[in-house]
Amino acid sequence: MLVSRPTPSQSNRLETTNKFKIELLGNLHMIKSIKYATAVAAFAATAMNAQAGTLDDVKAAGVLNCIVSTGVTGFAAPDDKGRWDGLDADLCRAVAAAVLGDGEKVNFVPSTGKTRFTILNSGEGDILFRVTTETMSRDVDLKLQFLPINYYDGQGFMISKALGVESAKDLDGASVCVQTGTTTELNLSDFFRVNGISYEPVPTETNAEAQSNYLGGRCDVFTTDASALASTRASFEKPDEHIILPEIISKEPLGGAVRNGDDQWADIGKWVVNAIIAAEELGITQENAAELAKTPGDNPSINRLLGSEGNYGEMLGLDAEWALRAIQAVGNYGESFDRHVGPDTAIGLERGLNASWKDGGILYAAPIR
Repeated sequence: MLVSRPTPSQSNRLETTNKFKIELLGNLHMIKSIKYATAVAAFAATAMNAQAGTLDDVKAAGVLNCIVSTGVTGFAAPDDKGRWDGLDADLCRAVAAAVLGDGEKVNFVPSTGKTRFTILNSGEGDILFRVTTETMSRDVDLKLQFLPINYYDGQGFMISKALGVESAKDLDGASVCVQTGTTTELNLSDFFRVNGISYEPVPTETNAEAQSNYLGGRCDVFTTDASALASTRASFEKPDEHIILPEIISKEPLGGAVRNGDDQWADIGKWVVNAIIAAEELGITQENAAELAKTPGDNPSINRLLGSEGNYGEMLGLDAEWALRAIQAVGNYGESFDRHVGPDTAIGLERGLNASWKDGGILYAAPIR
């Protein structure tokens, strides 16, 4: 059987076709390589941006923008000289001390219940300490990363003694001052629904507005976190004419928060709060912290916290004395609590759940080790 051979012109066309195929395959491989390299570069850029995030921004600015309330005495409120004080304000200063070396390098950014998360997620604030309840929707839907709980609270009701009401279940038909954009608003609705009673909401934007409406007779009842009720009542001219009803209708685990996507910054916020709580557990105070750091003893937990053992500051992108500075700036948790809201203040709160686990409370720090 004879096999026909291609003519010279056919051979040329075949050779040209094969060259084209080879070049095409080479180009496809090159395109894939470029796409892969681009993806790798994009990933690297994202990683670099994540690392060169809020910490670098705060250091470059030389100030921490800390989001707080518009004014809740004992937690964050300006004094008569304009200096912000309170449990939340102390945590702002503790973070500034750890990161910037000076607890006074804080710009306090007042916010309402509605604006606080917008301010945080827009980048106008670096961190939030604003009597804020951690919830699933805030964590997952609003893309927040919460820090350790720094105050365990619950929602209550305050009324005038003159009304003669002894239980929140007897408030059927009452008008209630409540801040919008808060879990307080949602809990209020749940409580009245569950108990088959009605109410008339009197919405407000701030604690000060709610207080003004309440004292002005525009509502029968003032509801918010029990700690804030005690704080508000203490500021009244005649606090004894008002009572806080016995029912606590919710769980309000209050904590700080940062934006999602910057793990290093979240770690810094988390471990500064833990350091302040741990300091009380270990007997480290604002007064003795420097001496304990200068002359390390036989307690490795104290040594690790104050920077004489381990490289825990380096893990955070900070130096070894980050926690020492935070404690020197505001003291330990117990000192801060007693100074701002404790039994010897006008607010007069007992530690309760917020006592250290060593003293029967549920407050404790994750170990630094």
